[in-house]
Amino acid sequence: MIKRGPFRLDSTTITHRAVIAWKRRGSAEVKGQKHILYTPEHWYPDHLRDITLCSYDRVYAIFGDSDAHASNTGLSAVNQSAKMMPMIPIFETTLGRAYQGDCLEFLQSVESEVVDLAFADPPFNLGKKYSSGFHDKHEEEDYISWCKAWIDEMIRTLKPGGSLFLWNLPKWNLPLGAYVGEKLTFRHWISVDIKYSLPIRGRLYPSHYSLLYFVKGTKPTTFHPDRIPTPCCRHCGGELRDYGGYKDKMNPNGVNLSDVWTDIPPVRHAKYKKRDANALSLKLMDRIICMASDAGDLILDPFGGSGTTFVAAELNGRRWIGSELDCSTIVERFSDLKGDKEHLIDIHSSKNTLFTKTDLERRRKNGKPLPKAYRLKEDIASCDCSPKNEEQMKISF
Repeated sequence: MIKRGPFRLDSTTITHRAVIAWKRRGSAEVKGQKHILYTPEHWYPDHLRDITLCSYDRVYAIFGDSDAHASNTGLSAVNQSAKMMPMIPIFETTLGRAYQGDCLEFLQSVESEVVDLAFADPPFNLGKKYSSGFHDKHEEEDYISWCKAWIDEMIRTLKPGGSLFLWNLPKWNLPLGAYVGEKLTFRHWISVDIKYSLPIRGRLYPSHYSLLYFVKGTKPTTFHPDRIPTPCCRHCGGELRDYGGYKDKMNPNGVNLSDVWTDIPPVRHAKYKKRDANALSLKLMDRIICMASDAGDLILDPFGGSGTTFVAAELNGRRWIGSELDCSTIVERFSDLKGDKEHLIDIHSSKNTLFTKTDLERRRKNGKPLPKAYRLKEDIASCDCSPKNEEQMKISF
């Protein structure tokens, strides 16, 4: 197995199978903090020999399977004067760090039992194209074996009482869930209602993703799920369920969250979609992070994608670490978080309340006053449902 290792070199010449050299390309201002950005500048294939790399800021050397293999191919290990260094983040904020590289290499660099919440949204082995060039079509046995390798590393990094979430198609989460269940305590199989393909002849219409929830130990250290508004008609604002004589017993903070989520929208609008490949909903990651972590906790995601996990963690005051083979979309997204902040404000205003202001406004317009038996939160009860003014739209994060 080829091993990859990050190195910082002073004035060192190395012989190698291959080297990726990174050059500092400037900095970006995020939340008033300056962050150094790196970009891959050269890939030296194995047919080249000695190359001086002292002018580069970051270097990855790729070696042979063993010393014997290296000697047979005329290759040698790194010069002894090369100093081994930890992985260097390609991007960081005051709360988090993103590493560009292989997920296993990244996970192996994370200390054991330091993570409070680990989330994984791996490639689904569907043959999709990624900007990183990742090959997304393998034999089922190879795909499962690869998944088990990074799952083991994620479990190792979890604190006792820490939570692990796996996002995948039901086809893959069935065997992966059985594997994780041998090591962690199963909590929930959450079905997220999102149609992700066209109808298939001879089969039911695939219309949900699987979100598996496990905990390291007998119970989670943190568990405080959001409550959600009672479902209402998107035209008139009327309740879709008749609570009869129990209206006065309804919790003003909303109804209990179940293990079937029907209110997570797919990310298709250009305003929120940050890359060509599928992207996670900010509402999904906000719900997971708020449910299973507290402010200051450490969130881990080895498949950063478009950076939704990192953004949700950052804006909710959680620390975060993660990796992605191509972090360019993440870096670009963090350069301007205004849209994500406004989106999250809207998400937060529509949870932990029995009725949203939007639904109350629809009722008012359609002459359907809310029954007085319902108990409402003060800010909702006194709401005149007027359009947001400029002051209300200011970012409060």
